[in-house]
Amino acid sequence: MQQAWLHRGAVAIALAPLAIVFGALTAVRRLLYRRGWRTTTTLRVPVVVVGNLIVGGAGKTPTVIAVVAALRRHGFTPGIVSRGYGGQARQVCEVTRDSRAAVCGDEPLLLHLRTGAPVVVARDRVAAASRLLCRHADIDIVVSDDGLQHLRLGRDAQVLVFDERGAGNGWLLPAGPLRETVPRTLPPGTLVVYNAAAPSTPLPGVLARRALGGAVALADWWQGRPATAAALDALRGRTVVAAAGLARPERFFEMLRDRGLQIVALPRPDHDDFATLPWPANTADVIVTEKDAVKLAPDRAGATRVWVATLDFTLDAAFEAALIALLPRPGLPHGNATS
Repeated sequence: MQQAWLHRGAVAIALAPLAIVFGALTAVRRLLYRRGWRTTTTLRVPVVVVGNLIVGGAGKTPTVIAVVAALRRHGFTPGIVSRGYGGQARQVCEVTRDSRAAVCGDEPLLLHLRTGAPVVVARDRVAAASRLLCRHADIDIVVSDDGLQHLRLGRDAQVLVFDERGAGNGWLLPAGPLRETVPRTLPPGTLVVYNAAAPSTPLPGVLARRALGGAVALADWWQGRPATAAALDALRGRTVVAAAGLARPERFFEMLRDRGLQIVALPRPDHDDFATLPWPANTADVIVTEKDAVKLAPDRAGATRVWVATLDFTLDAAFEAALIALLPRPGLPHGNATS
């Protein structure tokens, strides 16, 4: 379907009637919120929503990490809420270092480990945010991982993330990859980040700079030790199995090749649980993403050396300044961004 969604071919055309129904339903839903027939909840602290209009990973998780870092540089104490996609949790739950990705979701666990910020998971982002603020009185801003279409949660700013696919074929689900149509102009309070080499839609935005930060042994990664460029470079000259449970794993493989590694690519389904190790038991070296590392306990590796590659994701100063400018000073009204 990902390939079919890039073009308006036979599959997309056959599904176009369903896309019209989907578009009508989403339009009615938005109208209910716009007219006040459904209630949007405004929290006592500002909210930043990071999401994508297109189905599949576009770089949302590294953008959340970068946004949290930017907020901290400006004196905020952020907390994170997430749906916990792929997790089994059916109630509101807070993520800890001992949480299992199978329960809370791989991305929320990664966000907690990488940022150290409190993370609460629930399908209802308002319930998650309420628990977050109740348990952590020092939090003065909430970052919502995804939730762009979760209109119950008011927001002061929202960040749309696109990768090189842009809007795909421009059609809504299931004929295309869009959860909602791409606006002609940016709604108030909206910023755009392109996780790509060049802008992939007509919307104005900034380019994220992404690069491999380095590598670290799996056991050391779980202990919070940093990745180093030297550890990654030391893998050159030997064959390394690269396993990635991502929506678009080829980007990860290309980054490894660009660093001079000789890899055997082992793509896995997005959010793969790695319940069974997908590489042969006699494999000498394996390198995985952090999103996959959260599902791999070091004692499962056996004699295989498992390395975790980290991704550096940088947003420029102009984006950071624009984001901070959207956030209210303490005591002023907020929650006015338009999704």
